[in-house]
Amino acid sequence: MRKIIRTAPLATILAAILAPLAANAQATTVEGTYGAWSVYANESAGSKLCFAAASPTEKKPASANRGPTLLYVSAWPKDGIRSEVSVKLGYPVKPDSTVTVTVGTDTFSLFPKDERAYVADPTQELKLVEALKKGSKADVTATSARGTETTDTYTLSGLTQALTELSKTCK
Repeated sequence: MRKIIRTAPLATILAAILAPLAANAQATTVEGTYGAWSVYANESAGSKLCFAAASPTEKKPASANRGPTLLYVSAWPKDGIRSEVSVKLGYPVKPDSTVTVTVGTDTFSLFPKDERAYVADPTQELKLVEALKKGSKADVTATSARGTETTDTYTLSGLTQALTELSKTCK
């Protein structure tokens, strides 16, 4: 149940960022940019959602037909969530597959839902956040519903500062 509940607010915020003409676009503000990472906040109907997000520095294969791809760390203070990691892959992910995030020698498994992937285990999520803070890059590997394997590389430059701002912004 946790998976479904947390997907809806993120989809709303994504719509606000990726479609500036959306009705709630004015509610989303950029709180700061730190290296490759930007911090966003959205307040609507008495609920606040904040997240740090970055686009990949490299996408393989470059020829794959995909929508926007982003790596997020989100916070919903009202729900007690301070650092949820998720990925928007830009294509429907192969059902029953695993999306992996590799930081240095550590690899983390995420479960896919439509075009996104989430960490199922909160303990692993905390470990992933710590690895992201200490690392220099993260590789996200997934397989599309059509069978194309992709690897996106994200720089982690600025992430620690972005997460500090995220915790200040989203109380």
